[in-house]
Amino acid sequence: MKLSKQFPLNALRVFEAVARLGSFTKAGDELGMTQTAVSYQIKLLEENVGEPLFLRRPRQIELTEAGEYLAPKVSYAFNILSEAMASMRKATEETLTIHSTATFAQQWLSRYIGSFQLQFPYIAVRLVTSGSLVDFQKEAADVAIRWGRGDWPGLVCHRIMKLDFAPMLSPKLAAEIGGVHEPADLLKLSLISAADPWWAQWFALAGVENPDLSRYPKSEFGTQILDASIAMAGGGVAMLNPGHFQDDIAAGRLYQPFELTGSDGRDYWLAYPENRRNVPKIRNFRKWLLQKFDVEQD
Repeated sequence: MKLSKQFPLNALRVFEAVARLGSFTKAGDELGMTQTAVSYQIKLLEENVGEPLFLRRPRQIELTEAGEYLAPKVSYAFNILSEAMASMRKATEETLTIHSTATFAQQWLSRYIGSFQLQFPYIAVRLVTSGSLVDFQKEAADVAIRWGRGDWPGLVCHRIMKLDFAPMLSPKLAAEIGGVHEPADLLKLSLISAADPWWAQWFALAGVENPDLSRYPKSEFGTQILDASIAMAGGGVAMLNPGHFQDDIAAGRLYQPFELTGSDGRDYWLAYPENRRNVPKIRNFRKWLLQKFDVEQD
């Protein structure tokens, strides 16, 4: 069924206003239409119904029997639609959808989002993790936390965390080779996700020439979380962001043998559409997050 042909919604909207207000002129004022346009819509509806809906009398109109039958049903239907839209708007206003990388979501958001909920108990949080940049025009999302250079067109971006990287492994694995004393010692061990460009960059910064990374399996596990888990289990050395794994380092689950960190210029950013910067739930989340990271706000 093609709803637009079976139900002339615009004409029904005009009819509801005329029937409720008892005047073509008043209905036009409410709807922002001329009296001629109102009359035209009523005529279209009467043609669709097959009989008159109003008796036109000097200086007043009255509903016909058909109009009397139709008016309360149309009014009821529009009330249902109005309530549905209001409920949807309320749900949208009260739910904040955050798209985030899996690593940031687990290593940071999961630990601190509770304080946001306590501060704004009326905002429900929906967290979606993904490895790709969300398209705000095609997907349901309010804000995104992504890594990159913060130069995405049409988005407001705030740098929240530096994405440095350094090799880490379990203390037990380091002890098995008599300790890791210089960067080249790492090449005695299995390198997790050795095809990651960060490995070549870090060894170059450390002054290790020709580390021959091609001899390692070109495995890719997709997230730093998995790489870190393998490293903590003694499965090799992972290249990780120290900011994400401070608790694991402090607890002795991971060991960062060198203070030297690399950076490819890509960091973590809070991003959202420019035209939605003043939406209350986005404004509240932005203020809370930037305060957490001690980032100066506009």
